[in-house]
Amino acid sequence: MRPTRAALTAAAIALAPALVLTGPAFAAGNASPSAAVSAAAAADGSGTPVGEMSDDELRIAILRILADEDSGRRVVREANEALDNGTTEAMRYFLETAYPLAQAEDDRVALARILG
Repeated sequence: MRPTRAALTAAAIALAPALVLTGPAFAAGNASPSAAVSAAAAADGSGTPVGEMSDDELRIAILRILADEDSGRRVVREANEALDNGTTEAMRYFLETAYPLAQAEDDRVALARILG
């Protein structure tokens, strides 16, 4: 095996638990609702739970996610759909439910690229 493949394999093995185990448990619904609120509030950076955010705060939280250069394709697509819809419910749904699911998918894609 070439040294670069060995290094990539070692990196993939080291990163696999961090990438795979952080998202799917949350995506499967095993996390408590308060964990969803605190995770989305952490994405906003203000510490305010998503259920208590105003429309402007919701938009800012989503725009911060979009501004992050590490956001994957699915996250960007879902965030843009929530902003295009423009309703408070759509933005709350994105932050509470769609964002963790999209992030988990982007993590799986990144892991597949590392392994590939």
